Formats: sequence, C-alpha cells, structure tokens
Amino acid sequence: MLWPGTLIGAGAGFAIASIPGAMLGALLGQALDRRLQLQSWGHLREKLGGRPVLRNDELLFVLLGRLAKCDGRVVDGHIQQARQEMRALEMTESAQRRAIAAFNRGKSGHDRLRGHLRRLSAQPFAAEGVLRACWRMIWADGQAGRSERELIAQWGKWLGWSSRQVQALATDYEPQKRPLVSNTLTYQDAMRLLGVSATSDPAQIKHAYRRLLSRHHPDKIAGSGATAMQVREATDKTRELHNAYTLIRQRRDFR
Repeated sequence: MLWPGTLIGAGAGFAIASIPGAMLGALLGQALDRRLQLQSWGHLREKLGGRPVLRNDELLFVLLGRLAKCDGRVVDGHIQQARQEMRALEMTESAQRRAIAAFNRGKSGHDRLRGHLRRLSAQPFAAEGVLRACWRMIWADGQAGRSERELIAQWGKWLGWSSRQVQALATDYEPQKRPLVSNTLTYQDAMRLLGVSATSDPAQIKHAYRRLLSRHHPDKIAGSGATAMQVREATDKTRELHNAYTLIRQRRDFR
C-alpha cells in the first residue's frame, strides 16, 4: 500500500529531479509515514488539521456511539451498555470522560473510520474485542437493524474480517438465542454466583458484580492470548453473571 507521505514525496521528487528525485522523495516520504503513522489521506487531513488521532479506547466508543445513533434514537439500553463497557475496561475517571466524549462524537457520524480500523487490523485481539463490543451495543435495544448490520460488516471488512466471521460473533449476544435471564437460575443461585447474601446492600451487590465481570470479561481473556474456546467460556460466564445480577436487581428492586 502506498501511503500519503510516500506518494507526496515521490511526486515532489519527480518534479524536481525526475526518476532519481522520485526515488529519494519516496524514501523520505515513507520515513514520514512511519514516523507519523499515516495510513490514509483522511489520517493525513486529521494530522494537518491538528485534530488528535483516536486512541484505541476512543475509537471503540466512537464506533459504539455511531451504532447507538444508527437507527435515529439513542435509548437507555445503549447508554447502559456503554457504561458497562467502561466498567469492564476498568476505566479511570479521565478515561471515562474521554470515552463519553468519543461516544458523543460517534453519534454525529462525521468521522472517517476506515484508516483507524485498518490500523487496528494489525492488532487481531483488539480488533475482535471491538467487534464483540459492537455486537453488544447493537443488541442493547433487543434488535439488530439492517443499517447496524451493514455498518459492522463494513467495519469488519476494514479490520480484515470476512462477513461470515463478523456475523458468527452475533450469536453470542443475540437475545433470542441467549436469553437475558435464565429460567433455571434461582434467586439463591444468583446470590451464590455473585458471592453476596440476602443482607448485602445494593452497593455491595453492584461492586461484586462489576468485580467479577471485570475478571471474566471476554475482551480481557482474548487480550491475554486465550484460545477461541476460552473466549467462548468467558462469554458464557459473563452472561451468567449478567443474568444473576439482573435477577437480584429485579427481586430487590434497585437500579
């Protein structure tokens, strides 16, 4: 792939000194591309405009914001899912502020994301984590619309994934196939799973849930070099924790 600095350097060099100048200019341009991590014309425009390059966590929440707004209206389920992603990543207060700003930025739909995602494609575990988080956001309102599916398929393509691979991740989060609350999970089972008791107050229950969710979150497991089976087990464990917390919250009537 010819990057922006390489093309500019080659063109300028050719104008000044023909083919030898083009070769030297291309080498200098390539060095500039690597130094500034330029991988697209859009990325170059961001650099020239002084707009900061998106960090991986900011890129994630820009994507989540775009998906949440995709069908026209951001609902409470989208907001709650974004907050859950922040908790799972154990974000500091400053990181949460950046994530919220990125989420709102994503809702505007103004960012060109191709260059950012192609750059992320060099980090396969991070790329998978982003796609999984996107599916969780898509299903946060209980349905996956056509525009949302088209977006995640396009993003997957830029990340180097086939449409079939991207779609295969959806089944881990689809409500119809993965019910939110298990019919076999009892209130006592839920308390044992979270390690709380009938005397635990809502704050203690929330803390226990978030601690366990952070420990077993599939994105963290995937980032540690786990196998596909281990990631699937972590996904199932996370779902069990969510089901248990939802059951206790409904029984105890707190938010």
